[in-house]
Amino acid sequence: MKKPYSAACDNNRQPILEVIQALFADCKQILEIGSGTGQHAVYFAARLPHLVWHSSDLPEHHAGIKLWLAEANLPNTPPPLTLDVKQAHWPELQVDAVFCANTIHIAGWDAVQALFAGVGKLLPDNGLLVLYGPFNYNNAYTSESNARFDLWLKQRDPASGIRNFEDVDALATKASLHLQRDYAMPANNRLIYWVKQRHDPS
Repeated sequence: MKKPYSAACDNNRQPILEVIQALFADCKQILEIGSGTGQHAVYFAARLPHLVWHSSDLPEHHAGIKLWLAEANLPNTPPPLTLDVKQAHWPELQVDAVFCANTIHIAGWDAVQALFAGVGKLLPDNGLLVLYGPFNYNNAYTSESNARFDLWLKQRDPASGIRNFEDVDALATKASLHLQRDYAMPANNRLIYWVKQRHDPS
């Protein structure tokens, strides 16, 4: 089997790293949801050696992820975990943060809802959720390229599509995740992170 490859991962990995290396400075264990090819896992784990980076995805993606992990041969990348966000019981992990890139616009809305509910249960107080990808604001596209991308997504799968930030943030709030910052990223993407706090600090 040939290693799977995503050009988008290569294009966005360094800008993402420049943000998460500060966000994850005091973290020890990270769960990545929707690891896909596994490229992000090996790139970030190699450059953030203080972390244990847990990749996860549906079983059909594990063979490709394992090829990337085996080639990198890093001490801080355990084998990928099986995780369907809609499953009743998630893997039992003690993590400080959850990272998820370019996933929620591909998944159906029921899966997005399940992701936030599951992350809200998994994270300890002060744990971080970091999402990367395109977002709409007030139901409006931020660029023509995002509008075209959204059309392509919906033609491929009507349940998918670029998510509205306000809808996503409402799911976060319901899961005791409080918005901290929304970073503008290259190619009309965003990196947004929330912190788990059972009681609103305000």
